[in-house]
Amino acid sequence: MTDQLETAQPPQMASQAVFVASAPIPENAILIQGYDFNQGVDYEKLMASLFTTGFQATSLGEAIQITNDMIKWRLSDEPIDENENEVYRDPETRSKTRCKIFLGYTSNLVSAGIRDIIRYLVQHRMVDVVVSSAGGIEEDFIKCLGPTYIGAFSLPGAELRKKGLNRIGNLLVPNDNYCAFEDWVMPVLDQMLKEQKEAGTIWTPSKMIKRLGKVIDNPQSIYYWAYKNDIPVYCPALTDGSLGDMIYFHSFKNPGLIVDIAADIRAVNNEAVHAKKTGMIILGGGVIKHHICNANLMVRFEYTNVGYFYSRIHVK
Repeated sequence: MTDQLETAQPPQMASQAVFVASAPIPENAILIQGYDFNQGVDYEKLMASLFTTGFQATSLGEAIQITNDMIKWRLSDEPIDENENEVYRDPETRSKTRCKIFLGYTSNLVSAGIRDIIRYLVQHRMVDVVVSSAGGIEEDFIKCLGPTYIGAFSLPGAELRKKGLNRIGNLLVPNDNYCAFEDWVMPVLDQMLKEQKEAGTIWTPSKMIKRLGKVIDNPQSIYYWAYKNDIPVYCPALTDGSLGDMIYFHSFKNPGLIVDIAADIRAVNNEAVHAKKTGMIILGGGVIKHHICNANLMVRFEYTNVGYFYSRIHVK
């Protein structure tokens, strides 16, 4: 019996199940291959290698490729449409007409050190339109008034509160920073109200952010550079945070300030409507993602998105 078992062939069913022949692989199939550090550190090649690394790195590599396409694109790359405006038929104009890049990010990125990368992009005019949440606006100004520190995710909020500390993930923000923010922003709101009453100024969230960026006068600020470079910053939920608290308290001390969101929705939508091509870089989700996507829904989509694959936009 033992000899029979030793000489017997494997069951045909098992062999067929395990040794399934592979279908032909297309000649243009991309091979998985990581970066070889024996060639030294070449950042351009390192970034390019992410696409062939696999798993999440491939998605990041794809995002980098799409972003590079946004940066390189010029209207001169496209054939002239028969209905094209005369201005955009000029070769020089076409060669200078770029893709309009929308950058959206959530507040946690500004609370963290990513703020400095965003500031660099705005400082060097590498994006054209910015959309953020309320925290993404106020945290930038608050950081100009006081530092944020590394803490731990496990620190108990109730105990921190007794010490006048606020936890954002593993970041710690002293409550004194928010007090300093109130002292700084209240005179700005007073001046805005004065201009509203005396000059009929209609304030919108984007105009308010531009004014705050002017007043902060700090090159560490994202919105200082947005003001300097005339890059519009939209925040449809401007009151959803500490800035909203300040507006609330201001309404008792000096009531009457009006912020018009209707003008901003027209403005942000027109950013897309009047562009020849647009690209979206969306870091996070929620209102900032919806606001940018809705504007581009009027005409077209391009995308870079760090969301889950089933929520990723891939329309061109």
